[in-house]
Amino acid sequence: MSTSSSAAHGPRALSTPLGRRVTAGVAGGLAGGIVFGMLMTMMGMMGMIASMVGSQSPWVGWGVHLVISIAYGLVLTLFFAGRFLTSYGRATVTGLVYGVVLWIIGPLLIMPMMLGMPLLAFNLTVMLSLMGHMIYGVLLAVVAVRILKVRA
Repeated sequence: MSTSSSAAHGPRALSTPLGRRVTAGVAGGLAGGIVFGMLMTMMGMMGMIASMVGSQSPWVGWGVHLVISIAYGLVLTLFFAGRFLTSYGRATVTGLVYGVVLWIIGPLLIMPMMLGMPLLAFNLTVMLSLMGHMIYGVLLAVVAVRILKVRA
């Protein structure tokens, strides 16, 4: 019995057990979120993250950041694992692109809307955030591939 090449890309997500895709999303989201969170802490950004929920505490900022990191990790692994997380090379490219998309959605759109700031405002902090989001995306995707590749 042979597998067609078109079946190798799309249905793979369906053949990967849901529990493994969830584990990959959570673990990848945490891995990327912790590293990105350390960078944000060094830049003094955790208070701003906390302000999205009415706090100034860096610890609350960390909590918010990690919840968002896990949620975005789950989106990637639950909806895109079969097509984009099939190898480390593909995961790296996917992670870079995903990081840019998240950068546009987060610090350029959602966060400014929540904090009453101008949308699509570019400054040094936002540009450094792009690097952090790309690092997050790559770590998320590579960790996810590692977990998705484990044989049951």
